Amino acid sequence: MVEREGTGGGPGERPAMPQEEAEISPPYRFRRQQRPGLEAEMEVRPRYLAPHYRGSGKLAGKVALITGGDSGIGRSVAVLYAREGADVAIVHLPGEEPDAQEARQAVEDEGRVCLLLPGDLCDPSFCADAVERTVAELGGLNVLVSNAAYLNSQNDLSDLNAEDFDRVFKTNVYAYFHLVTAALPHLSHGDAVIATASEEALKGSDMMMDYAASKAAVVAFTKSIASHLAERGIRANVVSPGPTWTVLNLAGQRFPDSYLRELGSTSPMGRVAQPEEVAPAYVYLASDADSSFTVGEMIAVTGGLTDTR
Repeated sequence: MVEREGTGGGPGERPAMPQEEAEISPPYRFRRQQRPGLEAEMEVRPRYLAPHYRGSGKLAGKVALITGGDSGIGRSVAVLYAREGADVAIVHLPGEEPDAQEARQAVEDEGRVCLLLPGDLCDPSFCADAVERTVAELGGLNVLVSNAAYLNSQNDLSDLNAEDFDRVFKTNVYAYFHLVTAALPHLSHGDAVIATASEEALKGSDMMMDYAASKAAVVAFTKSIASHLAERGIRANVVSPGPTWTVLNLAGQRFPDSYLRELGSTSPMGRVAQPEEVAPAYVYLASDADSSFTVGEMIAVTGGLTDTR
């Protein structure tokens, strides 16, 4: 595995190397974890601080609610939103508290307020409460990012069961629905709803059957509600990341070791994405100045994985 340091630079300094050369490449070192998993305990930590990224006030005065913002892509999105001037509320499972505290510190280091909301998104009442607490404690809601996900892997169709299938859809799809309905009274012109899908939603997956199906539902639901939200001046869009280095891949999964060591190696980039490489797409979709005419679209950040067969 290639690991590179010294890729940042202070304000106004030229980065030491291009972003794509700064990231790690396979084979990756890893330790498997039990669910829900902690980024803090990963052998090779994901990169989320995005030292190349310079904020410009695109989200000044905004409030964002990010589910799964304690780690992975969600954490990097929270950091970049804060760097762009937004206060951030982060939804996380109670067992992810150490990661959530690190995420909060990273947001506060950017000079913004971070509200932690521990709970289970499978509970519709918690979804509603997360929205109401965000509005009450941060003064409003402008950007909803439905990013938290439950991932199962299967090596054979016999590994698929109804209990896991139900949990995947409740976390990945039903929670998104409940969050949107709860947030709608608080969103207005210029605001945004952003969902996280996956490249698996585009092509299916023989190792993540229920996960791929749930992410396809996320894409279809977003496209279905986009025109209705657009009538209110609210933009709804999707980001579909390719393989990304997060704890989600390591916690409670059946993936073969060989798959995890070489994750993303079949893409033209030859490696996984780091969260900091995916997060700028969420800034674009949250910024009315950048994406005011982008509605019902899906941005695929896949490292060139364009084959959807």
